Amino acid sequence: MSVYSIKDLEHLSGIKAHTLRIWEQRYSIITPKRTDTNIRLYDDIDLKLVLNISLLKDHGFKISEIARMSADDITQEVMTITEKKLNYPDQIQALTISMIDLDEDRFEKIMATNILQQGFEQTMIKIIYPFLTKIGVLWQTGAIGPSQEHFISNLIRQKLIVAIDGQLPSRKVVPKKFMLYLPDGELHELSLLFANYILRARQHKVVYLGQSLPFHDLCAAFQVHKPEYLLSIITSMPSQHEVQPYVDKLAAKFPGTQILLSGFQVVSQDISAPENITIVRNIQELIDFAEEEVTVVES
Repeated sequence: MSVYSIKDLEHLSGIKAHTLRIWEQRYSIITPKRTDTNIRLYDDIDLKLVLNISLLKDHGFKISEIARMSADDITQEVMTITEKKLNYPDQIQALTISMIDLDEDRFEKIMATNILQQGFEQTMIKIIYPFLTKIGVLWQTGAIGPSQEHFISNLIRQKLIVAIDGQLPSRKVVPKKFMLYLPDGELHELSLLFANYILRARQHKVVYLGQSLPFHDLCAAFQVHKPEYLLSIITSMPSQHEVQPYVDKLAAKFPGTQILLSGFQVVSQDISAPENITIVRNIQELIDFAEEEVTVVES
């Protein structure tokens, strides 16, 4: 079971630490453990309770009313809300709880409900992508552990792979060839998998090389397939001070190829992009690009 500080709860729930202290003192709605130096510590049960309270408050429940409810009643009200209302913050909150609980059944239910109502792609864009951003913050602050992050990432990865496999080529479209890869040492694959899905859904051909690809292997694969486009997402590797040299190296090695780059290390910095490099700042820009490159065969 994980241990959280009051700041962790604030980051996860959006409820200020000052408010949490008032709830504790006025309503005894949450009772943290304390260290020998009187520092508050919370466990997974406390965190889930605070997340659920946050969601109920967003839907008009008063804290005094919530304080009179049992834990089971609170959970049931939350499940009723998240199953009936397609509110994106609520769905993200529900996914956060399923991650903390390592609850695959709950994850599957949330995904199935949203995919049925708005389709796989919009579920990814409106819910999963913001959720992944939240996971990134929680990971950096130490609010979630490796088991929770790996658990939820692998479930999302499975959904993406199934969706990718379901894309069939069409004879009505002349496909462009994209080669997708992550640089050596880069392991954050979910965004690259979603890019794979987006391109295949627009009938493009994808050569998918996956995570942590050494540069010489990229060059060898390029010579075999000769793609029209290279696409990579740089989240953590190369590191901040090595990104610009890596971008320049790519541009020089593949001068006749359009290279699409995205990810935190690229988007968050003032990267000087050579002529054959395009910085993709968000998923909608990639969708727009993929759709602009579609060539329909005339009947």
